[in-house]
Amino acid sequence: MDTKGAGRSLAWLAAVWGSSRAVLLLTVFKVITVAGPDVTSDVSVIYRGWYEVLRQGTFPLDDVTWQYPPAAALAVLSPGLLPFLDYTDAFFVLCCLTDLAVLVLLVRHGRRPGRSPRGAWLWTAAVPLLGPTVYARYDVMVTALAVAALLVAARHPRAFGVLTALGALVKVWPALLLTGSFRRRPWASAAVTASGLAALFAVSMPGAFAFLTFQRDRGTEVESLGALVFHVARHFGWEGQVLLNYGSIEFLGPWVGVVSTAALVLTGAAFGWLVLWRLRVVRTDELTLPEAAFTAVLLFTVTSRVISPQYLVWLTGLAAVCLTHRASRMTAPALMVAVASLVTVLEFPLGFIHVVTSDWYGVTLMVVRNGLLVAASLAAARRLWRATVSPAPLASVPAAADRADESPVSP
Repeated sequence: MDTKGAGRSLAWLAAVWGSSRAVLLLTVFKVITVAGPDVTSDVSVIYRGWYEVLRQGTFPLDDVTWQYPPAAALAVLSPGLLPFLDYTDAFFVLCCLTDLAVLVLLVRHGRRPGRSPRGAWLWTAAVPLLGPTVYARYDVMVTALAVAALLVAARHPRAFGVLTALGALVKVWPALLLTGSFRRRPWASAAVTASGLAALFAVSMPGAFAFLTFQRDRGTEVESLGALVFHVARHFGWEGQVLLNYGSIEFLGPWVGVVSTAALVLTGAAFGWLVLWRLRVVRTDELTLPEAAFTAVLLFTVTSRVISPQYLVWLTGLAAVCLTHRASRMTAPALMVAVASLVTVLEFPLGFIHVVTSDWYGVTLMVVRNGLLVAASLAAARRLWRATVSPAPLASVPAAADRADESPVSP
């Protein structure tokens, strides 16, 4: 092994990560001013307000912007671990430390035989492309849980289940990590963990599941795929409005309900495809679990009524796990997500006024960003299907019972 070359690569990785994250911290601490809306207000105003309510032992029952599962309270309360800092400053510091923890996990995993440092490099390079939003939302925290879950899955299936359940109770989407798991132990440990934590929150804190009603009533957010219909329609006389609704900027007016319903139908179709895939799988390998998770989250993100900028953090984390495998089939979709992250920062916060007013610059940004995500979703789904379902040469077909999370991992 070329230890000198590996050491130089690690040094470059650390230098790029350190310099890029220093810039991110300077932006959220407002030493560097970023154009567009103040992305840190979610932390300084909304999260801090929730923090004060949660400290009283209850959830924000009267706040429709609280649309998260009960364990999200842990993320909102986490700045209390640094009592010597102001709430907002502590939150930014914790996000940066979590970002570093993800990098360490990816580096360690990528140095094993048969693995690659590409995952760590993708995380290092793609995360700062999203700009200050990365540290001004708690999504990097839940992404860290998802990354850790996937990286321990082969050796510790029960731990994988526990981390997946915890992640799902923080922000729902990590439940999709189980998509490519074919063994009982991860599912059983996830079910037991989720049930136990949900019961604990329900008994100890009023309003633990009020978020379900608030989430149900959301409309079509201006950055979603379905919103493109109204961005274009505004140029042809559509008489709807763009307003702050349920905590996000949404379209309200004629046909919005139809488009929102269509998005739910597409999400149902994505779920149906994933069920069909599981029923048709004939072979798996150690790549199947992370690649199925990446594909599932891509599909559900693209078909959602809301595609907020921070959702790209989830996709970047899962893509990075895929790329820690030298033989990963998800290189092209992962790169599409990275480019989509760059386009995302151009539309939020830098060009959000153009998106809100649906001018042609804003519409172009949304077409390009959402088009990249659609392309990544289709490419990932196609590659997953071809690798696990489509006929393959006999010499290369593993036994059908060889499941992804049963495959041995080299130490």
